[in-house]
Amino acid sequence: MTIEKKVNGSELSVALTGRLDTTTAPELESALKESMEGIKVLILDFAGLEYLSSAGLRVLLAAQKTMNKQGSMVIRNVNDTIQEVFEITGFADILTVE
Repeated sequence: MTIEKKVNGSELSVALTGRLDTTTAPELESALKESMEGIKVLILDFAGLEYLSSAGLRVLLAAQKTMNKQGSMVIRNVNDTIQEVFEITGFADILTVE
């Protein structure tokens, strides 16, 4: 998985490409933790994301909890497969997906 981060003032955009699974989730978790200070808007771009496992969901949940305290989080460009994972797990009710 590749992670591209762009900071614009208090907005952080993170574009993911590949698979967010048990192997890559810790990489995303640490990338987010080191970049979240002072961030009011977190945008996750899933245009290049092909797969999302429960380990990835855990990282998204942790990011959402952090952003609930300091701003907002939006997930964009979600494919049908990942949207289905969000709906089956109930994450569609917790996350803001555009």
